Amino acid sequence: MLVGMQPHQDGPLARLRRGHEDLVLDLLRKHGPLSRAELGQHSGLSRTTLSDIVTELIESGAVVATAPGTAPRRRGRPVEALTLNPSAGQAIGIDFARRAVHISAVNVAHEVIGSASEPHDPGLPWEERIALAERLVGTLAEGALRLGALNAIGVGVVGPVEGPDSGPEQPCPSTELPALLRKRFEAPVLVDNNTRLAALAEATWGAAAGGQDVLYLRLSHGVGGGLVVAGALHRGAYGLSGEFGHIAVESGDGRCSCGATGCLETVASVGAVLAAYRRAGGHADGLAALLGALEAGDPVALRTLEAAGTHIGTVLAAVCNAVGPGVIVLGGELAAAGPPLFEPVERALRAHIMPISRDRVDLRPATLGEAGGALGGIALVLRESPLLNHYPAPPG
Repeated sequence: MLVGMQPHQDGPLARLRRGHEDLVLDLLRKHGPLSRAELGQHSGLSRTTLSDIVTELIESGAVVATAPGTAPRRRGRPVEALTLNPSAGQAIGIDFARRAVHISAVNVAHEVIGSASEPHDPGLPWEERIALAERLVGTLAEGALRLGALNAIGVGVVGPVEGPDSGPEQPCPSTELPALLRKRFEAPVLVDNNTRLAALAEATWGAAAGGQDVLYLRLSHGVGGGLVVAGALHRGAYGLSGEFGHIAVESGDGRCSCGATGCLETVASVGAVLAAYRRAGGHADGLAALLGALEAGDPVALRTLEAAGTHIGTVLAAVCNAVGPGVIVLGGELAAAGPPLFEPVERALRAHIMPISRDRVDLRPATLGEAGGALGGIALVLRESPLLNHYPAPPG
């Protein structure tokens, strides 16, 4: 039952109405602001039923209507957007990357309150990482973000995660991290792989915003990704979905971190590309130097990125043929190479994807950067937790 509304009688019609209310709240939680027409399309409710439900939700304070846009309309009433009440709750996203903690905060109306990051030594104990996260949270909204008002925390971690209530296999025990975070923040905790969460974030706020079927590939010190299928994050049976870096592309001796040889990660990670550049006679002590060589038109650097991009595009085509995404998002530090990487990726993708799909898949650069994993944690909370079953929360 919605707080602030009169109790319904417990009959079939009352249960049906509560179901309609939950449906509307769930759609606004997942998609953010929607017009009445968009709500009608997503919900399948009749115009009369939807109008009654929306009116009651607005009167209860659960939903607010924003002012119509200023653009002139030919006929009918001006279009207003409906959204969950921004003041009724907040969600925090934390990305525990290998060498940094990234934080973002969003209210339930999908408005980003702020983001913050801080690097750390890779061996930093988990208690200290969590303390760092709490300190960063305190810097958001000029310190006005009240931890007691948090609806939930979505957390990204490195490594396989089997479900939203489990933790990472490495380096923190699966039951330890959520318990530590719940103790520190006094809020429910949902955990998933941080790269997979970045895919969800790009589909929610980033390069593929609004996309229902999105393939995300992150090219960093490791190579991984994520799939958003029919608007939902796909985890796989054992939390292993999105391990695109371990698809074999070569029969050589390149040993991967997973123990196999010839994985995409052995030719397309930052370290692998730097090593290939040096073997070919290039000189670069890090990624910044390689990017500088590309900008200067160094032919060795360009050939190195051509080779890596070809492998990447071939793998993306294979995944596309299997799952059929509408958008591919390429992110991670290596994506900063720009056209010298994206162009060979595009060529290989077009060469190997099914002909019918060649003009139906868009390749786009990621837009959220380091905040992607943390924002994905928030998207996980907004899309999947049952936190709005009694929305809005009672005073106090």
